[in-house]
Parts: sequence; C-alpha cells; structure tokens
Amino acid sequence: MNQAPLESIEAFLYREASYLDQPDLESWIQLFTDDGTYWMPAMQDQPDPLNHISHFYDDRVLMEIRKRNFIHPRAASQEASVRCSHLIANIRQAGTTKDGELIVHSNFHVVMWYREEQRVYAGTYQHHLQTSDSGFLIKHKKVQLINPEAAQKSIIIYL
Repeated sequence: MNQAPLESIEAFLYREASYLDQPDLESWIQLFTDDGTYWMPAMQDQPDPLNHISHFYDDRVLMEIRKRNFIHPRAASQEASVRCSHLIANIRQAGTTKDGELIVHSNFHVVMWYREEQRVYAGTYQHHLQTSDSGFLIKHKKVQLINPEAAQKSIIIYL
C-alpha cells in the first residue's frame, strides 16, 4: 500500500472519534475488518497482548459483546449517560505492515463524564488501516495510555 492522502486518513480518524463520542458503537464496530482487533496494553512497551495482561484485547466478537452489554436496557451504562470528547492530533503515516496495511500514529486526549465524575485519558494511537471500497477499515488499533500501569477505574467506553 502506498502513502494515502493525509486528509483522507484524518477524516477517517475524526469519524471514528465522532462515533465514540456519540457513543454509536454499532457504527464504530463497522469501521473494523472482520478480523480486526482493539488492544490497550497494561504496561509501557508491552511486547504483545497474548502473553501479558492488557486492559483490552478485543476481536470483533468481544467488541459485539461489549456493545450489546453497553446498550442493554438493564446495563449499568444505562443508569447514567456517558459523555465523551475525543481529540486527535499529530496524525502521521509510519509506513506499512508486512501485509500492506497503512500504519498511522496519532496522539489523543479523551475526556469522559460518567456518574458525576470527569475522567481524562491521554496517549497515542496506532492504527493499521486497510483500504476498502468505502475508504479505510481498521485491521488493528492499539491504544497506548501515557499511564498504562496506573490503576484505572472501569473504562465504560472504548477510547
């Protein structure tokens, strides 16, 4: 895969952030390939998600389960609204994977309001993007918090 126009990558990442802000998990999950993964390591420089504990390491099946649990009428998430603001900056291309997916790095800040408490998360994203007829699809998303080893309260929504 060759370099893609930065504007199209930015537009895609902003759309993803918008789905998470709403939260519209159905539309967000559709941004992933069928074999796509979402990984949030629990330590800095964690070598892999399989041999170490992670905050998240979800495939599409687990994303669907989390989505269903999030929107279920009796879920705790329904007792109080979740309000989010995802800010993405410093978006840059970092080459391609051995399978030809575009590697995109960016920085993020997420502010979340839930149960009368504001939480702030910050870190870096790494997206592996495949091209599709409609633009891009996420093959892999890694969310590296700046403080992954810190105790985290329940993260009610994907970051």
